[in-house]
Amino acid sequence: MEKERQHFYRQMLAIAIPVSLQSLLTSFLNTLDTIMISSLGDASIAGVGLANQVFFLFTLICFGIHTGSAVLLSQYWGVRDTKRVQAVNQMSLLLSTAVSVVFMLLGILFPQEILRLFTQDPLVVQAGGDYLRVAALSYVFTAWSFAMTNALRTTGSPKIPLVATICSFITNAFFNYVFIFGKFGAPALGVVGAAVATLIARIVEVGVLFGVVSFYSGPIHLPIGRYWSKISKGLWMSFWVTTFPVIINETFWALGQVFYSAAYAMVGTQATAAVQVAVAVQNLSFILVRGVGSSCSIMLGNRVGRNELEQAQQEAKRFLMISLVIGVVIGAIQSLTPQWTLLMFADLSPEVFELGKQLLQIMGIIFVFKTLNSIIFVGILRGGGDTQYGMKLEMACVWLVGVPLALLAAAIWHFPIQLVVICAGAEGLCKAVIGLKRVFSGKWIHRLVEAS
Repeated sequence: MEKERQHFYRQMLAIAIPVSLQSLLTSFLNTLDTIMISSLGDASIAGVGLANQVFFLFTLICFGIHTGSAVLLSQYWGVRDTKRVQAVNQMSLLLSTAVSVVFMLLGILFPQEILRLFTQDPLVVQAGGDYLRVAALSYVFTAWSFAMTNALRTTGSPKIPLVATICSFITNAFFNYVFIFGKFGAPALGVVGAAVATLIARIVEVGVLFGVVSFYSGPIHLPIGRYWSKISKGLWMSFWVTTFPVIINETFWALGQVFYSAAYAMVGTQATAAVQVAVAVQNLSFILVRGVGSSCSIMLGNRVGRNELEQAQQEAKRFLMISLVIGVVIGAIQSLTPQWTLLMFADLSPEVFELGKQLLQIMGIIFVFKTLNSIIFVGILRGGGDTQYGMKLEMACVWLVGVPLALLAAAIWHFPIQLVVICAGAEGLCKAVIGLKRVFSGKWIHRLVEAS
């Protein structure tokens, strides 16, 4: 029993540490972007934050594609079916590329029109539109990066995406400094400079991923030349049945977040800026959860693929306890020390600083439920192939609880931003209660390998 427990933690950490480090770099870079852009004023930080809602929606759809495909990847890799692992990765790349092209064209052609869906402030619309028009060019590279990262993590090579992210981080930070502020003879482009830096960094990241994969000896290859395979109708159906609920789930959850952003914008520009700052901080706090969630999904998927169903149930409960401890500890730190955290945002106005501090205190409590839900939905339900139930529960809680309450709080009741955030967070409590019941029932286990 002790050896089994030690093996569990070694396996979990082998996946969680590289994923967490990668998430740390990504979140820190997002925070660094926010810090640098905050020096340009409240309108710039609010505009970029709202423009990134488009990117957020896009990445969530891609996340749905890739986490849905990860269900099949982990189960096929559990039985070492390399041919189907490669085929699933190929399907994931094709689908995410198609989605990225659609979002890229929308961002390039209609940037200000999109921003006006959130706010009518002309300064915010101008800043956000300028940023979005350039940042949208990076979406295709982002889709490729996400697809390859997902496939490499699932098949036991999480260090390769970490190296690519390190290269991207250095590139983005450097060119942010150069193009936002006009250093080394470059023009000072402001928010546009931040978008240019993002584009260059994504190109570098994809270049590293594709370059390494071209020479390594693992199961993942670029679907070109001799590695391009004809995918059977049955596998396409299995991929679609498993992945489509996750895509729908992530899409409508992301749309829910867009509606939350719209509700925050109704309160005012300063409220929107404060939320963006608080979210940037919380994303830094969430890095460990992402690592543990990835470990959970991959390990449970491998277990289910090998038909080790009892062990999968035991490990699911173990992951729940780990997530609860992480949520309580990090949430408490976040709630008790917001004034210290916000010191990194030196150029915030006093009003935004005070609002951000109060929001972090509230979000620290919500963080506990956020952590549990991440493990339940992304880790356990998807790792076990229970994607349809996860979709139904997520959509019900977001659209019947969170979004109506947030919009009522902002538009009808005219609550302050603190109460609007609490209303939005009600969805997390509902999901946690119902999701825990599903996990302990054991009904989340669906072996998909045989069906394909």
